[in-house]
Amino acid sequence: MSLGAALAISQSGLAYTQRALAVAADNVANASTAGYTRKTLASLSSAVAGQGIGVRIGLAARDVDAALVAQINKAGGTLAAATAREDILRAVEDAHGQTGQADSLGDRVAALRTSFIALRADPATPSWQGDVMVAADAVVDRIRAAYGAVTAARQRSQDGVAKAVADINRDIARIGTVTDQIRQGRIIGISTANLEDQRDAILASLSENLPVRALATEDGGISLVTEGGQWLSIPAQGAAFATSPALLGDGSYYGLGGTIPAVTLYGNDITARVKGGRLGAFIALRDTTLPRYAAELDVAAATLAARFDAQGLTLFTGGDGTVPDPTQPYAGSPVQGFAAAFRVNPAIAEAPRLLRDGSQAIAGSPLGAADFTPNPADGPAGFTTLIDRILGNTFGSEAQVGVAWAPIATTGLGPDGTLASPFLAPGSIADYAAQVSASQTGERGAASVAVDDAKLLADGLASRFAERSGVDVDRELSLMVTLQNAYAANARVMSTVQAMWDALMQAVR
Repeated sequence: MSLGAALAISQSGLAYTQRALAVAADNVANASTAGYTRKTLASLSSAVAGQGIGVRIGLAARDVDAALVAQINKAGGTLAAATAREDILRAVEDAHGQTGQADSLGDRVAALRTSFIALRADPATPSWQGDVMVAADAVVDRIRAAYGAVTAARQRSQDGVAKAVADINRDIARIGTVTDQIRQGRIIGISTANLEDQRDAILASLSENLPVRALATEDGGISLVTEGGQWLSIPAQGAAFATSPALLGDGSYYGLGGTIPAVTLYGNDITARVKGGRLGAFIALRDTTLPRYAAELDVAAATLAARFDAQGLTLFTGGDGTVPDPTQPYAGSPVQGFAAAFRVNPAIAEAPRLLRDGSQAIAGSPLGAADFTPNPADGPAGFTTLIDRILGNTFGSEAQVGVAWAPIATTGLGPDGTLASPFLAPGSIADYAAQVSASQTGERGAASVAVDDAKLLADGLASRFAERSGVDVDRELSLMVTLQNAYAANARVMSTVQAMWDALMQAVR
């Protein structure tokens, strides 16, 4: 080997170790940087006619398992969806009262029944009548508070849909920008490893709102496919997704004839095909979960009011003073939105004695309640006929002996009549109210379990990723020592070659 060749080889070694040291130092400096992956510097042995001529320096690159990244992004979308659902449902749960405090809707309806039991012992006592009115007001407060929370939660879900769409478009545009930079870097032959880290971080953000699968191309480009099977063009020409803000009312729904705006992709309605992520969670809450909750509260309020009214006491009404028929189809009927206007009848509040005497006569029906004649103003103070009807029938499962109440609706719910409760309705209104409370608050509990499970999975995947592609500072420092030794060795070779050159020149002279 000539001295010139030896010098060239040692120079290439010095150049490589210098670059490799810089890469290792950058790894150490960014060890705590979110989204940063360990970089390595490729090296290739150079030879001519079988004779080594040194080392060629490659580009800084990262070692990332694309399949693992895809799992992490999917898990991130699952966690984001579960968290959004838990957050929305927690507000509804809070409005149902404190768990274990005997304060739920079912508890308050049961307390109303208990107050009538106490009133029966002395129907003319104003204090017992006052206790019934307090219990009735408590039922109204719980139903209206829960309904208001559901309504607010549904609007939050709609607002969440609009925000998620805006965030998705922002991330798609950012991915497009970084992808263009990666392609340009590949063309001019510079490392794009840090840009690829940036793109992965944006993909993770995108997947929280809309889980996607990334398909990379050799030129550094990328294609995205949603879990619903929709392809996203990168870079996008304008906003890929679109929707509109909306204020939701009791009758608002998405679908044919509905007023809730669709989520579109390149102008095509994909609302029903959105799967996972915050966007999917918000759509499901807005269009399925929360309208069902509202309908169940409407049905509870209407059924309670109707069963009192059928026995001769119009204790509860809507804002217009009427009591709807809870057996009619829900969608578009007076039952829809009834919980929002549910109230204690002002006429009863002004004359509590009607709790004993009754507010109207009832013409009996073989399919409904039996005949009832109110106690006249000068009637017996110990009149208990109405109270017995209320205790035995209003709170029972029969309108009169041998005649069951019409089943409480659990299907045909929602503004479009397509929703159904996840339980079978019991015969009594107290049991139904308790079932509604348990079901609606229980779903928040299930959402919290889903959050915990999703966190566990996400943390496990993050640990695997850190082991595979993260920076181990100890390993980097050890590598830097090795590189320093290699640098010193190459420098010594150069010094030796220089000395040999000097000796040769002296001999020539």
